[in-house]
Amino acid sequence: MMNMYEEIRGSLHFNKFEFGEMLFVEYTCPFEDESVGIWTPMDSFIHVLSGKKSWRTTQGCWTAEKGQTLYIKKGASIIDQHMDEDFCVLLLFVSNDFIAECVREVSGQLKPHPAFPEDEQRALSIRSDVTMSSYFQSMLSYFSEKERPSGQLLELKLKELILSILLNDKNPELASYFQSLAGSVAPSLKPIMEANFCFNLSLNDYAKLCNRSLSTFKREFKAIYGDSPGRWLIRRRLEYAAVLLGNPELQITQIALQCGFEDLSHFSRAFKARFDSSPVKFRKELNGIG
Repeated sequence: MMNMYEEIRGSLHFNKFEFGEMLFVEYTCPFEDESVGIWTPMDSFIHVLSGKKSWRTTQGCWTAEKGQTLYIKKGASIIDQHMDEDFCVLLLFVSNDFIAECVREVSGQLKPHPAFPEDEQRALSIRSDVTMSSYFQSMLSYFSEKERPSGQLLELKLKELILSILLNDKNPELASYFQSLAGSVAPSLKPIMEANFCFNLSLNDYAKLCNRSLSTFKREFKAIYGDSPGRWLIRRRLEYAAVLLGNPELQITQIALQCGFEDLSHFSRAFKARFDSSPVKFRKELNGIG
């Protein structure tokens, strides 16, 4: 599964600005497949300039088209392409630490919001207004100029966007999420794993998502789940597969891929070892087929 953040940072084919961990990108989607799996270790703002695209996770599906903006938390998703028109986007990657710093700077001016649940949905649609539209137009203008903006200016522009969300009432869910980031040293491991277990990521990738070293990740995981990450992931994916087999519209191959198994034979062997039944037989028994 592609690390989109690192792919963009390491490529010369994207129109982008970098400052520290922050990454600002304007591009036309390079993907040709109808569906592609990606993950990022950073949250992102996605403002659509043209076309349409959907982001699918275990928690739901979010679609954005021209003029609309999504905020997607770090993690993995399946992107479904809509091929009718080229998909062009303005993409801003931001770290949780930077958001927390912005929150602390204006903490005395913030209105209280209901606590943001840790297992809340991975993506939020941003309600736009004149100020928000003007912001993205101003950001877009930097990509057409010959002189590149300074790092300090980029930092101020990103802070402007975050503060505008924090200090008005247009996006209370996102403002609540931002405020929750200021109150924690490291993100909770459990909601991140529950949101991303079905994606074929390495243990190093999961550790990065949780802002932990691999050794710390393994130790905390064992304390929470009483098992190793590798064994838990296989068990959790197979449990999810058993649920999906109840949907007759999904092919076995589709279910295997959606549960993080890229090899169908591996999926079939692991499923039989767990449920003492092949996926095909399990589906027939689940649906009362003799």
